[in-house]
Amino acid sequence: MTATQTSFLITGANGGLGKDAARQLAMLPETTRIYLACRSEQKALVAKAELEAATGKHIFEIALMDTSDVDSVRSAVGALSGSVDGVILNAGGPGGASAGKVTSDGVVHSFAVNVLGHVALVDALIASGKLTSGVVAYVSSEAARGIPAMGMKRPNLASSSVDDFASIADGSLFGKFDAMVAYGPIKYMGTMWMSAMARRNPDIRFVTVSPGATSGTNAADQVNAFQRFLFTRVAYPLMTLLGRAHGLEHGAKRYVDVVTDDKFETGHFYASQWPSTSGPLVDQGPIFEDLTNVKFQDNAYEAVQRFLPA
Repeated sequence: MTATQTSFLITGANGGLGKDAARQLAMLPETTRIYLACRSEQKALVAKAELEAATGKHIFEIALMDTSDVDSVRSAVGALSGSVDGVILNAGGPGGASAGKVTSDGVVHSFAVNVLGHVALVDALIASGKLTSGVVAYVSSEAARGIPAMGMKRPNLASSSVDDFASIADGSLFGKFDAMVAYGPIKYMGTMWMSAMARRNPDIRFVTVSPGATSGTNAADQVNAFQRFLFTRVAYPLMTLLGRAHGLEHGAKRYVDVVTDDKFETGHFYASQWPSTSGPLVDQGPIFEDLTNVKFQDNAYEAVQRFLPA
């Protein structure tokens, strides 16, 4: 981390990976402020108190923000007391019962919370001058390049045109919407947007990272009862036994590593080596070549812009 990277903003920071990343970042001597960007003020206040008790630091500020609502995001940016040097776009997940519902912006809720709100956040930070350098980390998933062990196929678009990417955002690609089927393509589109942003903003380091298969998060709460049973009682115990899953602290440390270490290059996506979901972070470009296709990246970027309200 450079000397100027002292202020961080983390979305979805009231629990799980986002909260533990805040804890870990607070222990770095260079960190002077951490914005906890949360939808619920009550949960944010509890998280703030717990983080202060755990770290002995009083550097946490609450930024009320619902990443499924672009207006909420823009208002929160306007209310920030200062600039930020590092942003972790962590809020999201497969989505619960509302994952496939279409929002007023014309996208499914899962896309809104995982991608569109984060796009609005970064755009607003840059436009307001509150983010001029430093690093943005987007939390993706190995699902963006496929997870065979969990039955999650690699995204396969007809031509990776702007329309193809737009069909991910509005849900039309999937027919009958299934949150677990849509999750990988949605995270893939966010990953491609990040790579396009890296070329458009050379003074900011844009890095995508997956926390890997991590126990102790609320992801299992966002799927149906049968899927939750498979994750918590079958998949995670088996994957942990095989060394393909890890604990919350390890997953959050992946976030901390990419925002504090310049060896993680702008425009790249770092996750586990294929086909695992744990272990050292490696560049995913050689694993899934579509990730490095500049035209595809730009098409994803243009598709997102279709849905951003003025």
